[in-house]
Amino acid sequence: MTGSPPAGVVLLTDRLVARSGLERVVAGAVAGGVRWVVLREKDLPRAERAALAVELRAILADAGGTLIVAGPDPLGGDAVHLPAAGPYPPPRHGLVGRSCHNETELNRLTTEHYATLSPIWPTTTKPGYGPPLQATGLRKLIEVSPVPIMALGGIETPEQVTACVQAGAAGVAVLGALMRAENPEEAAANLTSAFEEAVTQKVLKGRHGRTEVPRSGLRPTVPTQGSSLTARSGHGRPQPQTATTKESQ
Repeated sequence: MTGSPPAGVVLLTDRLVARSGLERVVAGAVAGGVRWVVLREKDLPRAERAALAVELRAILADAGGTLIVAGPDPLGGDAVHLPAAGPYPPPRHGLVGRSCHNETELNRLTTEHYATLSPIWPTTTKPGYGPPLQATGLRKLIEVSPVPIMALGGIETPEQVTACVQAGAAGVAVLGALMRAENPEEAAANLTSAFEEAVTQKVLKGRHGRTEVPRSGLRPTVPTQGSSLTARSGHGRPQPQTATTKESQ
């Protein structure tokens, strides 16, 4: 895992809006195909946050997933996601990401393995944050980024996931669409399926010289046959459901 950036659908946590409890939402998202989770919850005391990190790592472990901790303290792990404000230079960990919002912040990156760009669309989590980049702005910043980019902010639907992949994003970071979902597993499966289908189309077009494969180098995954993955099963990827409707928060 060391140095390997996230790809696909990345879940950001927020226990205050988690519809069915944070652990259950994360377990459902993992069952739906999510393999990367960013633990936020920065208001918690370190001991409580570290205990929560242990629980979430256990949920991710059997599925081969990775927990990234927001902030410079990895809470016993080796993966962190840092704010744009610092620290600089970034600490030395196996995986380091950084929040960015413009070209100036991207130019400050040094040894980070990936960055998020936000907000792509208006978001209810940070309603005053912006202006939204939209897919066009995302594409322009990805073209000058030295690292793979995770698109973040207001991503709720399969169509938005597809637009981010087409713009060149290596993945999408999602909070409200999964935290507030009535069925986190189904919502995650829909978004994951949209991502994989968009990557497949990008690869096929790339073979004909019309576009490039995403910068992450991710190869599309062919869903396995069988029943959905349970939260702790570890028996391969779930069978994503075909994305036919928009997910709402």
